[in-house]
Amino acid sequence: MGTFVSAFTVLCGARTDLPDRHVCCVFWLNIAAALIQILTAIVMVGWIMSIFWGMDMVILASYKEQGIPQQL
Repeated sequence: MGTFVSAFTVLCGARTDLPDRHVCCVFWLNIAAALIQILTAIVMVGWIMSIFWGMDMVILASYKEQGIPQQL
């Protein structure tokens, strides 16, 4: 969300690390970076959730193998 905000602050005259680029170019670079961040965040959350589900399956399987009653 902050990258989107920074993209619009460039249009309002904020200083950038790319002084040789036009304001529109810097704006679109920030918009592209924000979109990439949003897309990769979704992928990372799904990846982390799948790791936790896998850990739960292994734990439940080990309980079943040992004959320990399970609570879900």
